[in-house]
Amino acid sequence: MTEERTVEPLLEPREGIPPVVADAAGLAEVVARFAAGSGPVAVDAERASGYRYGNRAYLVQLRRAGAGTALIDPIGCPDLSSLDEALAEAEIVLHAASQDLPCLMEIGFKPRQMFDTELAGLLGYERVGLGTMVETVLGLRLEKGHSAADWSTRPLPLDWLRYAALDVEVLVELRDALYQELADAGKLEWAREEFEAVLNTPPPAPRPDPWRRTSGIHKVRNVRALAIVRELWNMRDRIAREADLAPGRVLPDAAIVTAALEGPRTKKALTEISAFTGRSARRHINDWLAAVARARELPDSQLPQPSTPGDGPPPPNRWADRDPAAAKRLAAARAVVAALADEHHMPAENLLQPDAVRRLTWEPPEEITDETVTARLRKLGAREWQLALAAHPIAKALARLETQGES
Repeated sequence: MTEERTVEPLLEPREGIPPVVADAAGLAEVVARFAAGSGPVAVDAERASGYRYGNRAYLVQLRRAGAGTALIDPIGCPDLSSLDEALAEAEIVLHAASQDLPCLMEIGFKPRQMFDTELAGLLGYERVGLGTMVETVLGLRLEKGHSAADWSTRPLPLDWLRYAALDVEVLVELRDALYQELADAGKLEWAREEFEAVLNTPPPAPRPDPWRRTSGIHKVRNVRALAIVRELWNMRDRIAREADLAPGRVLPDAAIVTAALEGPRTKKALTEISAFTGRSARRHINDWLAAVARARELPDSQLPQPSTPGDGPPPPNRWADRDPAAAKRLAAARAVVAALADEHHMPAENLLQPDAVRRLTWEPPEEITDETVTARLRKLGAREWQLALAAHPIAKALARLETQGES
């Protein structure tokens, strides 16, 4: 790990704040400049989560040796495929790549090679946020005051642009330091496997019944009230998509749950619910009332069930009651992973994905061997380095339990 050092604030980009590129001519100049640069390319993206519908990028920042820093407005430059092509052979440095890759790919930018500085967890860093890592490893302090800003704002304020430029100012330097630490610790190949896995992870499939994730839905106990949640959620989603607003800005989850519990039948009753008194909620009061009425009029055959079966095991706190043997397998596998993680100085979730451990131990192979456990974990997404460390000791622990159960 890097020794403690004096922390210095990082206040201004070295070459100043670059102008925001928002047209084809400016983008062509950036493409040429970055193609002529050298070494890894630092990339970051700013979204407007909590303000706009979806997670599109509203600003893209890049920095490369010999090219300086560029700030690109994806509203004016919605297609970055020319930049993607120019940097096809370059290593792209990101922090928390799984968050930025989807919005970058939407605008035509998909790295072929990547270094994710957030994966410093492999080195045992407990806090891996960008600001913390820059401070811990490089001795510099980043200002993080605008991370939750509405980046769809136009024009973007100067202090926001300064913050955005600084986010990529030392990202390559951070990459270089972590690269050396990974190499010294014998973990560089592990990291490369992780980077490759992140790059090749397909977009998540749409969730079935996304309305079931409404915050506070656990308070709703009957299926008629659940139907009200579903109708209000779907109406809100349609309005939010059309207005390009975050759904919570159209109507908060608390309003949906309260309406489901109270079942208001009139506009007056609906507006007496405090969460429906906001300007955006009042604007669509007739839509909300119609949604509640639709739910109330549904035949019983069309009402939602209290819950839908998932594709994985139940929550671990229910295992002891539902399958005591599985609970013992989970405890044994977790103990193995925890011990290995401690030995290799990293969090247990970095050594082996918790979901893979749960699925393996809930439905183990019929015959427990190194080969069957390795095959199952590989199918569940474990990397080769994880299999090399964990498959044998987990198989051994599970086989021991099996033997004890037979004796």
